[in-house]
Amino acid sequence: MKLSIVIPAYNEEATIAAIVDRVRAVEMGAVEKEIIVVDDGSRDRTWSILTTLPDIRAISHARNAGKGAAVTTGIKAATGDIVLIQDADLEYDPGDYPAMIQPIVDKKADVVMGSRFLLERPVFFGKRKSPYLTHYIGNMLIVTVTNRLYGRSFTDYEGCYKAFARQVLLETPVVANGFEFDNELICKIMRKGVHLVEVPIRYMPRTYARGKKITWRHGMIMLWTIVKWRFLPLD
Repeated sequence: MKLSIVIPAYNEEATIAAIVDRVRAVEMGAVEKEIIVVDDGSRDRTWSILTTLPDIRAISHARNAGKGAAVTTGIKAATGDIVLIQDADLEYDPGDYPAMIQPIVDKKADVVMGSRFLLERPVFFGKRKSPYLTHYIGNMLIVTVTNRLYGRSFTDYEGCYKAFARQVLLETPVVANGFEFDNELICKIMRKGVHLVEVPIRYMPRTYARGKKITWRHGMIMLWTIVKWRFLPLD
């Protein structure tokens, strides 16, 4: 069994080496790891750092094309039985990989989504309050709209961690190049009746000062993507 980890990266010089180290350090037993990092036209030192890191396959886009485009490039390069998406920041813990791929390994699912909200919900008061109330409201809106339109009851569609049997990806082309890539892919997968499950994952959100990129504008595009792929013909 081989796991391909696809890491799209754009201007992540502060974290790219650390996240690759964490991914490399995860113990996966008999599962072989393939680490593919796609630099999406970064304007900082991301690419030069990638060229110094061992045991990875680094791919560079000549210009910034969007997160979805970088993920697509990584998927095309992947050779594993399972493909998992990993952000280039430190918000997610690669220690969750075994839980993410186990349902696929056990042939109990073809796609696994990691949920940030199964372990605990964010709080917005007290010493441990999250500064991202508007993000949480946006997440819940996306969850509600997606569940209503597609007849599901999942808790999180916007978590980074998603694992796929590679054949599912090869059979599900995606046209989106931005942050809405995941939404198009998952909506198409649900419409096709692919077996999809959810597992809890850990999450430590970063601030905009530390490189967080997603905004309410991206959220609006995601919502439109969810709605339109409920009715558009599948490729």
